[in-house]
Amino acid sequence: MKSIISCILLFAYAANGQQSPYGQCGGTTYTGPTSCVSGWACTSQNPYYYQCLPAATTTAKSTSKPTSSVVKTTSSSAKTTSSSKVSTKASSTSSTAVSTSTGFAKTSGLFFDIDGKTEYYAGTNCYWCGFLTADSDVDHVFADISSSGLKIVRVWGFNDVNTIPSTGTVWYQYLSASGSTINTGADGLQRLDYVVSSAEKYGLKLIINFVNNWSDYGGIAAYVNAFGGTASSWYTDSGSQAQYQTYIKAVVSRYSTSSAIFAWELANEPRCSGCDVSVIYNWANSTSAYIKKSLDSNHMVTMGDEGFGPTTGGDGSYPFTTSAGGYNWQSNLNISTLDFATFHLYPESWGTSASWGTLWITTHAAACASAGKPCLLEEFGYSDECAAVESGWQSTSLSTTGMAGDMFWQYGDTLPSCNCQTSNDGNTVYFNTSDWTCFVTNHIAAIEAKYGS
Repeated sequence: MKSIISCILLFAYAANGQQSPYGQCGGTTYTGPTSCVSGWACTSQNPYYYQCLPAATTTAKSTSKPTSSVVKTTSSSAKTTSSSKVSTKASSTSSTAVSTSTGFAKTSGLFFDIDGKTEYYAGTNCYWCGFLTADSDVDHVFADISSSGLKIVRVWGFNDVNTIPSTGTVWYQYLSASGSTINTGADGLQRLDYVVSSAEKYGLKLIINFVNNWSDYGGIAAYVNAFGGTASSWYTDSGSQAQYQTYIKAVVSRYSTSSAIFAWELANEPRCSGCDVSVIYNWANSTSAYIKKSLDSNHMVTMGDEGFGPTTGGDGSYPFTTSAGGYNWQSNLNISTLDFATFHLYPESWGTSASWGTLWITTHAAACASAGKPCLLEEFGYSDECAAVESGWQSTSLSTTGMAGDMFWQYGDTLPSCNCQTSNDGNTVYFNTSDWTCFVTNHIAAIEAKYGS
């Protein structure tokens, strides 16, 4: 996804014509601020993305004290010293539940098997669902999504901070070299608890992600602030990886028996600038094995990457090179503890055309078919009406061997608690609008025509 910066920070820095820490500051087609705040330097990550990175390595530490509703961990041993497991059962406050779940989602050849049906599935991204503070809003959103025929919803399972915010602000993990904490309180993982319980009620399947490559909601940047290093060294840094696995364990243990979990996801759009492709391969291999073999063998695990670097079948453009993300997507298909492959599609951000998207889809599908694993077009967006571009991508995905599903970025709705609309980043598709008809209603009808309702 495109990095979504907090509105407060965005307005504050924009007033000074400067970009915020870890924000984009340059690249092909970029038109925003090109200078960074004091102490940060605009650094090239690739021709299409320049980022504000620390001018010098820092290990900033917060002096905030953890609250009573946290699980405290130590960076040296990465062992949880206390635990708090919260039930995912909760009563509905709005629409009637429609769950027909019959067990855990799984792969079946080149497709997914959900509730006993093996076919192509459509879904959406709702990164903000776990940060809603009203249960009625969560139920409303999931009732609307479920009524449409969409089945898979991707949510952020992370919200990292280096300074503990005031009561009432949602955060999941406080990161510090002197002792990190996992918030299991009412403004912490209990919010994610309700998301899982609501998904159970409405028959939806969740992809839950553990960390962000971007600085939104903390991400790798928050680990770097706490433990030092860089975004690239994060994948091999012992302190960061120990705490990352501790957090994974805390989240997975809460929902390992829930039928609402579709898959655990290692990261949102992981990249390792300037790295050998073995770095991300080894990190993904060890982390996915840790989840599958030590924590939860019931659910699927996937990467969450953009799909950079398939070297067979492409046109040689930048996204088809391993330098784009610092990994070889095709080689990562060989990791046995990754159950299916993900890839994203944003031609405008990558300096390619809308029509190029067809090649991107078919190339990945062919590699998945050869590897015997399903492919999921996990995110896609384009600044045009759906009928002009994106419905064509959906049709291509639906008709191509190796593709098992697609999920547009991103879902939008009107929340009952405030009668206000959710985040609009330019790619938001709001429930029951004309774009919704194109992205969802027509697409679900095409799927049902192919596989039966």
